[in-house]
Amino acid sequence: MTKIHKPQHCGDNSDHWVDVEESPRRVHVVFGGETIADSRHVLLVREAMRVPVYYFPKEDVRADLMVATGNITHCPYKGDASYWTVKVGNKAADNAAWSYLEPLVECTAIQGAITFEWGKMDAWYEEEEEIFVHPRDPYKRVDVMQSSRHVRVVMAGETVAETHRPRLLFETGLPTRYYMPKEDVRAELIEPSSTTSRCPYKGLASYWSIKVGGKVFKDFVWSYPNPIPESPKIKDLLCFFNERVDAIYVDGELLAAPKTHWSLG
Repeated sequence: MTKIHKPQHCGDNSDHWVDVEESPRRVHVVFGGETIADSRHVLLVREAMRVPVYYFPKEDVRADLMVATGNITHCPYKGDASYWTVKVGNKAADNAAWSYLEPLVECTAIQGAITFEWGKMDAWYEEEEEIFVHPRDPYKRVDVMQSSRHVRVVMAGETVAETHRPRLLFETGLPTRYYMPKEDVRAELIEPSSTTSRCPYKGLASYWSIKVGGKVFKDFVWSYPNPIPESPKIKDLLCFFNERVDAIYVDGELLAAPKTHWSLG
């Protein structure tokens, strides 16, 4: 049985924290057709204002595919990071792996463990399921609930969408999102975009732009045509960025525009 360690809280800075714990999941990484790391004792590192990261015990990493670069960067919370290039045949990912060989005393739990730059790898797996973007945080929840609230979206003086049957998505640390049936959105005011994005909790998103008042507001709306099995309730529904549209009214009450990394300006 895998031993699960209690999270180690690195440092006592109230503005920043780093938690380290052993994950119960087997995690493996593929690059250039080779499994370069495979561990049943991977460390999940959660850090304030950052997405979770997997660190592998060095004995679970293919050392023969790693070339030291001599590069070092300093993190004020973890210490000095040393870097490696991952090389498989003629394919290489420069400075794509790093480790804290002598971390700050508060973060000794990650000493010698190795992580990889997510986007430079070909694929990541938890058990036998491919995962995308970054590890899912076990302390983060995504709940979707059917609602009868009256939701109205306004842009440039036009009501773009209005529904009494939204599905409300509650995601830890983020604004409530209001997903609505396509039939309740004015089709003549939105147009498909070529933009896509991935969410580790929901899947692959497609985007729409709002066209109203002679202007196009790019990628203000998104949908998950085929969400991952954990989020089936939002399939094919449309959602508007609270941060970007002029107004969203819920039961007649104007919502305050949240400030997130999706905000404009």
